[in-house]
Amino acid sequence: MHIMVDYWRLVQKVLRAADIVLIVLDARMIADTRNVEIEDKVQAMGAQCIYVINKADLIDAETVLELKKKMPHAVLISAKYHKGTSLLRDKIKIYAAQAKLDTVNVGVVGYPNVGKSSIINALSGKNAAAVSAISGYTKSIKNIRASANIMFLDTPGVIPYKEHNDMKHAIIGTVDFNKEKDPDIVAIQLMEEFPSTIERFYNVPVIEDKSSTLEAIAKKRMMVARGGILDIERTAKMILKDWQTGKIH
Repeated sequence: MHIMVDYWRLVQKVLRAADIVLIVLDARMIADTRNVEIEDKVQAMGAQCIYVINKADLIDAETVLELKKKMPHAVLISAKYHKGTSLLRDKIKIYAAQAKLDTVNVGVVGYPNVGKSSIINALSGKNAAAVSAISGYTKSIKNIRASANIMFLDTPGVIPYKEHNDMKHAIIGTVDFNKEKDPDIVAIQLMEEFPSTIERFYNVPVIEDKSSTLEAIAKKRMMVARGGILDIERTAKMILKDWQTGKIH
């Protein structure tokens, strides 16, 4: 908790310095990766806000169309494949011109593991922001100049103060898969929240008993512990890793 409090202080420092704030969301889990506390702070400080829906490559075309209707002012991008980045860059430039700013400071905020640093790298055209599949990799504020008139302020990912939903944090990648205490329970909930997605990826039948599904995946991937017993914990951690790193979509 102490570390997260320190991260919040860094984020608040960035919000005070930013002219524009990019609020980054995961395209697969819009509601779960919205941080209302940050949104309220941005509004209170009067900074211009742009919702950036990252990892759009992990959702289907129908979902993309639905998101465009629900959040018409948001920008859908795939930082990994540099799709939508030109539109986002142009939007930043338009806001800067309207505010008559010679140099615009762009704060980038959101939950851990939504791809903030990847977005900065995609927009700046260089690997200036450290990126890792491990959540919470960014530990401090980093100023990254993307062009003569755009400066990015990279921040650590933070979660709301009062949010203590371990299951949600594991699914969205706030908790690293290696540190999850009950990976089997999380993997089962993942199957329930995203019907047939996990089964399709591992090519196993869709059945009601998700514990049996875990066993089927363990057999398929030959995840066996000593004595020939199926290693369900290792199987569940594999599923969480593949989900958090975007292999499953």
